[in-house]
Amino acid sequence: MRKTILLALCLCGLWGTSKAQQDPMFTKYMFNSLVFNPAYAGSHEYLSARIIYRDQWLGIDGAPTTQSLTVHTPTGERVGVGLRIYNDQIGASGSTTVNFAYAYRVAFGRGKLSIGIQAGVENWRADWSGLKFKDPQQMDAVFSDGINRWIPNFGAGVFYYAPKFYVGFSVPHLINFDLQDDADALGLDEWAKLYRHYFLSAGVILPIAPGLLFKPSILFKSVGFLGEFSSSPNSFTIGAPTEFDIDLSVLFYEALWVGVSFRSAVEARAFGGLSSFDSADIWAAYYLRSGLRIGAAYDYTLSDLRTFTDGSFEILLGYDFNFSNKKINTPRYF
Repeated sequence: MRKTILLALCLCGLWGTSKAQQDPMFTKYMFNSLVFNPAYAGSHEYLSARIIYRDQWLGIDGAPTTQSLTVHTPTGERVGVGLRIYNDQIGASGSTTVNFAYAYRVAFGRGKLSIGIQAGVENWRADWSGLKFKDPQQMDAVFSDGINRWIPNFGAGVFYYAPKFYVGFSVPHLINFDLQDDADALGLDEWAKLYRHYFLSAGVILPIAPGLLFKPSILFKSVGFLGEFSSSPNSFTIGAPTEFDIDLSVLFYEALWVGVSFRSAVEARAFGGLSSFDSADIWAAYYLRSGLRIGAAYDYTLSDLRTFTDGSFEILLGYDFNFSNKKINTPRYF
């Protein structure tokens, strides 16, 4: 019963008056940055594909599950292209996104500066008949009908990368869209919307011993540009906190990655809010000489949800085509 109540609260956060994070966040984001930054396309210098499956909040019925596929490749010295598909489901609601990315890259210092754009379509859907209602479903205008909307999507980003350093900034959704078609007719003061998200990522590779490389990285994710830090009249209508993910990993002999990470959120009304610890994570990935990549991650929940869940896990499967010919001259650590 408590799990059912918890899921209902999550759904209200997604589709009701509060605005939650709408773009998925992966523990192994550093190997799948095309999910949130189109400028990442072509950065591996060869055709590269990644599949990630994420099962969040194990043990809670209707908890989020996410599947992601990214494929990208350079098409010349300066141009990279990519395809990004992901599907996200939580309870009775879900979304599916397909994006095509284009990146233009120029030499800059010891690395390359890439400017990317993307365009595609998103399907947002909800079947409220799958929920259990205390009162008749038709009594609440928000839940009286399901939602099935196709929405165009446009995004942009910049990405600078050198052999042992990278930094990127992106906005996967440039345009805010309403998800409730008839909000005015229903007399709603607030309704679900697709909000602009901002991502900032950075990482560095540090040799620590022969055959050992240390890689710290960080990812910031915000809705409405730092959410409640904003001083605009609508700053408090965006309920999603700013999230950050700090990761520390070690690469053994160009083959085995082992890492730990910490994810948290900052709920800061005029800098007076509290940080909300989300999870502590462990992960590993192995590179085969053929170009095959396999990996897994486990998130231990630190928030109050730990009473209800056994944590979250991810599985990574990837392949780098022509990697065996490229890895010595242009190894890619991110």
